[in-house]
Amino acid sequence: MTKDVEMAARKGNGNGAVAGEPYYPPPPSGQGGDVDVDDDGKHRRTGTVWTASAHIITAVIGSGVLSLAWATAQLGWVVGPVTLMLFAGITYYTSSLLADCYRTGDPATGKRNYTYMDAVAAYLSRWQVLTCGVFQYVNLVGTAIGYTITASISAAAINKANCYHKNGREADCGVYDSMYMVVFGAVQIFFSQVPNFHDLWWLSFLAAIMSFTYASIAVGLSLAQVISGPTGKTSLSGTEVGVDVTSAEKIWLAFQALGDIAFAYSYSMILIEIQDTVKSPPAENKTMKKATMLGVSTTTAFYMLCGCLGYAAFGNAAKGNILTGFGFYEPYWLIDFANVCIVVHLVGAYQVFCQPIFAAVETYAAWRWPNSAFIAREHTVSAGKKVSFSLNMFRLTWRTAFVVVSTVLAILMPFFNDILGFLGAIGFWPLTVYFPVEMYIRQRRIQKYTSRWVALQTLSFLCFLVSLAAAVGSIEGVTESLKHYVPFKTKS
Repeated sequence: MTKDVEMAARKGNGNGAVAGEPYYPPPPSGQGGDVDVDDDGKHRRTGTVWTASAHIITAVIGSGVLSLAWATAQLGWVVGPVTLMLFAGITYYTSSLLADCYRTGDPATGKRNYTYMDAVAAYLSRWQVLTCGVFQYVNLVGTAIGYTITASISAAAINKANCYHKNGREADCGVYDSMYMVVFGAVQIFFSQVPNFHDLWWLSFLAAIMSFTYASIAVGLSLAQVISGPTGKTSLSGTEVGVDVTSAEKIWLAFQALGDIAFAYSYSMILIEIQDTVKSPPAENKTMKKATMLGVSTTTAFYMLCGCLGYAAFGNAAKGNILTGFGFYEPYWLIDFANVCIVVHLVGAYQVFCQPIFAAVETYAAWRWPNSAFIAREHTVSAGKKVSFSLNMFRLTWRTAFVVVSTVLAILMPFFNDILGFLGAIGFWPLTVYFPVEMYIRQRRIQKYTSRWVALQTLSFLCFLVSLAAAVGSIEGVTESLKHYVPFKTKS
């Protein structure tokens, strides 16, 4: 979507309405503020530090946390924890730069940028807007696919744990993942009809609670394994060449581990959209920086525990999904509960990442066909005397089609760690580092070749190298997985 189209989409029919959201006219001049309307004529935002933190935690503590023990095993006791801390610091710093770009000009009264692409369009060139759109929406779609895969693996794990408990450890308890992906997709069709991001705060709170719960269970089980034994073999450098892997595999897997860690911190692509739910005063960037600090520091604490304790428990043989490392055996009920929490969390996380896609398509459609009843008309549907909801035929049709397509794609490429690494690789540098740094340089008018400019560009370049290495490693992993893959026959 070009800058002109993006701006036109914001104008719509001249009223500033966004597709899927009701239009509220701006307050009449001189009448102070209508309590239900913000300065841009849209419904007054009510988000706080806590709701924004819930959105962040829902987005950040996702399926990526489950692969951190495996990632630490590839990097070792030194590089693994240091890499986690470096990614945390970079994510917080660049997210703070991005939060300052929500408004153009004055942080309290400047023009709002409703989406990540709006912010890029306000500061950078048209080709950069187009590039941002490609990276952002490919990553959002990829995340939806990745979460469908992860949810199905966790749902299948519940079946396996119960099967092993009932029939013994030698039983054949493998199940096809495809059925669970279809069920997950059906649930997402229902939740996708929620008109906009603002109405999903309750789902994010529930998902955040679920993410804390299953991460805590993974940490607790790892700690119990460390205390009671037996534990796996660990080393300062991680997996050993000639023992666990070949020298070539060591390099590819280390690169892939970088991608998994990058994916685990990936949420910048929806930061502006989260910030657009926050009320003011105080200025939205101040609230968002507090929420980012709370969200990133909380998730980093969990990541360090999951990564380090998981590695201590299982050593160089740590599984790609830490919960599967406990063998689906006892305590089977606790592993069942953890996997239920993962599925519930991913229902919410899927929506957090997909709502920006829905809004972008519907905004463009409203601009392109402003007089279409199919696109614009809202139908009120009543379910009893006290329950009613708004139904839009375009929203119903296109969002359902999106969920169906993403589910089919998930069925076709169910490679858990490889997909996570690749998504982290292609999204980390451009969306988390490059665009926030470039917008900050333009916003603060930092001159070329000054010490500050050189430091920022050096940070961006080093992160580019990390993303490139992670992408190469993940592509190698996908290539290897494809050698043993039969479509629609993947079992957990």
